Amino acid sequence: MERTQKIEPNFFCIDTHDLNRKERTSAYLLIDEKIALIETSASPSVPYIIEGLNELQISLEDIDYVIVTHIHLDHAGGVGLFLQSCPNAKLVVHPRGVAHMVDPSRLIASAKSVYGNEFERLFDPILPVEPERIIEARHEDILSLGLHQLTFYHTEGHAKHHISMHYSATNGLFVGDTTGVCYPEMAEEAIDLIIPSTSPNQYDPETMEQSIQLYETLNVRALYFGHYGAYPNPAEAYRQVRYWTPLFLAEGEKALAASDILSEQVKLLDAGLQAQLHQYLQNNGIAENHPVYQTIPFDTAVSAMGILDYLQKKINV
Repeated sequence: MERTQKIEPNFFCIDTHDLNRKERTSAYLLIDEKIALIETSASPSVPYIIEGLNELQISLEDIDYVIVTHIHLDHAGGVGLFLQSCPNAKLVVHPRGVAHMVDPSRLIASAKSVYGNEFERLFDPILPVEPERIIEARHEDILSLGLHQLTFYHTEGHAKHHISMHYSATNGLFVGDTTGVCYPEMAEEAIDLIIPSTSPNQYDPETMEQSIQLYETLNVRALYFGHYGAYPNPAEAYRQVRYWTPLFLAEGEKALAASDILSEQVKLLDAGLQAQLHQYLQNNGIAENHPVYQTIPFDTAVSAMGILDYLQKKINV
């Protein structure tokens, strides 16, 4: 089975199978005078990355940089484990993420609070990274890979430790979760589905909008999603995030008004988000047996927590 997909010459997507699901999370390999891997996903994804590198005949010793858009575990949880096999690689991360990569104990505690008994199956082990192997990516820093370069941008909204990278070889942008979740199940359909990623606990729709406005000034021709793959229509991605955000927040307000118990609010909001998405899909001719309906609940459950966290913080200000 092929683990890699060629996007452009010397530029590949590796399916990292987060949650043990195909086309759930992407790692990207950039081959130049220096070789960079963008995103590792969680530790259970590391074997998929290694298989992909083997498929491309890239040695682990040849990896120069491992870059993560942010430190959420489905993007960076496997960094410590992966770096054990890459003796020459440096980790590039937002300055706010450095301490958590060196000491991941707070990341572990946060993930356990969200995922409970599923934590070990989904994320274990989460290993620390030696401080001397870490490079801080400041806003507008440039990393030369040889013929081409990556320019880093701080792009908050999904998280305060989020970076995006412009790739000069393709005029494309690695967006992490800033423009949400893109569903590859829809690739053969007349419509796409892209929804905002609103996971706890730093989601902020206003700063997410500012980040998308920054993207628009860059005038890129493709977005490279963390979830999932290369997407050739940036304007549609921006449109959909802007379409869904007020609808999601309105559902959150309804859930807050309906109950004072957080667990009930989460269930109500999760159901409300799914209902909105199902209605949209069915109005656009997507039958109820379409595979996308099986994937949506993986996103709405966590997004509901982030929306409620954001709205509650607004109330408490």
